[in-house]
Amino acid sequence: MPCRRPRARWGASPVADRIAVVDYGAGNLRSVARALAAAGADVEITGDPARIATAARIVLPGVGAFAQCITALRGATGIEAALDDAVRVRGTPFLGICVGMQLLATEGHEHGVHQGLGWLPGKVTRLTPDDAALKIPHMGWNAVTAANDSGVPTGDAYFVHSYRFDPDDAADVRATADHGGAFPAIVARGNITGVQFHPEKSQAYGLAFLQRWLAA
Repeated sequence: MPCRRPRARWGASPVADRIAVVDYGAGNLRSVARALAAAGADVEITGDPARIATAARIVLPGVGAFAQCITALRGATGIEAALDDAVRVRGTPFLGICVGMQLLATEGHEHGVHQGLGWLPGKVTRLTPDDAALKIPHMGWNAVTAANDSGVPTGDAYFVHSYRFDPDDAADVRATADHGGAFPAIVARGNITGVQFHPEKSQAYGLAFLQRWLAA
């Protein structure tokens, strides 16, 4: 069972607007919560399925390997079911960050093949830059560029990752970045959004992205 951290709250907006940052033992929780608070949200870090299920919006961070994160999520009693009911059944707005985005996939190919949540069909595979001189993990600032006429603003975001998520449906890719070849930086379908970058580390662009997501 993943370790539990104390719940923390920031901000002063009405409880009806409460944002749940999911604590399943595999995320950069406090940094994400502080960034959301700076964007104007009332934030609660929680591993309580009932609190997750009743939140106005849900954020799933992820740090580490796909296998580690999906195992931690499924080992946290009741959280996957609460997420599925809130997001897929009732349409609660959802944001996955970094590996939290990758978990949306059908399967991840990191340290073996592992079943993801399957909310956005596709696969997570290792980054393979065209330029052999480019290092993996991809770590640092890169431009985020809108794809598919999505209207996503262009700006510089901070990335730390070795794998990429490619949805089966290219229309789910809303923005790309480049590291020896383009890869999805933002994916979305309906109420579900995922970002490969870390908005909590992306300064002005990250704050603007979170404000935009909160207002959508």
